[in-house]
Amino acid sequence: MTNFKPLILFFCLQAVLVMISIPASHSRTILPNDEKLIESTCKKTPNYNVCLQSLKANPGSSGADVRGLAQIMVKVMKAKANDALKKIHELQRVGGAGPNQKRALISCADKYNAILVADVPQATEALQKGDPKFAEDGANDAANEATYCESDFAGKSPLTKYNNDMHDVATVTAAIVRLLL
Repeated sequence: MTNFKPLILFFCLQAVLVMISIPASHSRTILPNDEKLIESTCKKTPNYNVCLQSLKANPGSSGADVRGLAQIMVKVMKAKANDALKKIHELQRVGGAGPNQKRALISCADKYNAILVADVPQATEALQKGDPKFAEDGANDAANEATYCESDFAGKSPLTKYNNDMHDVATVTAAIVRLLL
């Protein structure tokens, strides 16, 4: 029995080491390789800062491949479109706009609804099915819709910030998706 004590102690220590190391190996933080993928991907986009800020804000980006980064950016597009629609509805409720601005707000609401109903689902589905060309088309359409919304206003647009944000995020998304082609 005394010959087994060192052996039992050895196995107990080994078991403790395994239990301690398992949680550490399964927890995800942004590791240098993850950081490098995000940075190298963002360098290939038209707006490095928007790309980096958008991806680093999402905890899922730390373990994502390029397709996963593109999917995250499509979700950012959706969030930006929802933000713009909220602002449009707020401006419509407040009133005080002239007839041209009212028409522009209605037109912009239609454009942002198209982003949410057509462009985002198209990009999402295309990425899931492994068809990046259609995902790129959806992102480019969203960027165009934001540009068209901005041009609907004769003069100063109350949506410039929202349109610029949407355009920037969508062009970054399209650039990331293009890497999958």
